Amino acid sequence: MNRIDHDHLKIFAARSGGSLAGLMADYLSLPLGQAETELFPDGELIVRVEEDVRGRDCFVVQSTCDPVNANVMELLIYIDCLRRASAQRITAVIPYFGYGRQDRKDAGRTPITAKLVANLITAAGADRVLCMDLHAAQIQGFFDIPVDHMSAMTVFCDYFTSIRDELGDLVIVSPDVGNVKVANAYASFLDADLAIIDKRRESGMKVASRNLIGSVKNQTVLMVDDMISTAGTICEAANLIMEEGANQIIAAATHPVLVGMAMERLKESAFTKIVVTDTIDDGGRLEPLYDRLVKLSVAPLMGEALHRIHHDMSISALFQRSTGTKR
Repeated sequence: MNRIDHDHLKIFAARSGGSLAGLMADYLSLPLGQAETELFPDGELIVRVEEDVRGRDCFVVQSTCDPVNANVMELLIYIDCLRRASAQRITAVIPYFGYGRQDRKDAGRTPITAKLVANLITAAGADRVLCMDLHAAQIQGFFDIPVDHMSAMTVFCDYFTSIRDELGDLVIVSPDVGNVKVANAYASFLDADLAIIDKRRESGMKVASRNLIGSVKNQTVLMVDDMISTAGTICEAANLIMEEGANQIIAAATHPVLVGMAMERLKESAFTKIVVTDTIDDGGRLEPLYDRLVKLSVAPLMGEALHRIHHDMSISALFQRSTGTKR
């Protein structure tokens, strides 16, 4: 690794990016940038950067998770603050990109909010974006600035390779047709079979999993997706898989969004392991799942990406195992 210029590269942690930003800074042997976000009594936010950033290469880390609107607004204010402080380059590091599921018009008179958020980030003054496992790869094209789209596949594959012997006969199950390319990439790397669940969405809150294409009988099943939100899809799929005779089921998802009834559903589910990353700071919310939760860090991967961006190096080598993208 080339020597990091402590004076020129600055990493700032917004409120929902603090833990991950700290680990990324540790990976690069850098201190976090000095800044503070203050909330006024009327709900307004103000960001104060408390050190000189003129001519610096600045990275601000913020997952736009719940509360989504407040976190998006804080990110925009952070970018504007750094721009007005004459930062040379501003990179918005967005481990989890909120509004990513609103990426197209799937009915009349509906917005494409992912594009709106991309426009806002660009207009605020960001020079580039670094994100992790977008819900739809096409969101990269919503930005008029460079986007580095990272995948957590290398992190997951390293973990599952380390326990591959204990998994036995393994089947990768795609929880929906849109995730088949990703599931196939995992199946190839882990020398596993592939199965697909034919999912039908009945409403915005209810998903019915109806058919399984492939065999899971007497095998270990690994279900990989970009996120677990309400856990309705993945738990419905787990019920179907157990009915088909699987030995055990492991869930893996990059983003533990976990809203609504997610915790209750997962606690009562058939999953023997639930593997997630730290793109979203859970703040202890996942404690009820600690007996079967495995939490992996993407900090080294994203820290290496920051290093390469700062030194104008290619980061394509970090994608070599990430051959699948959703939709």
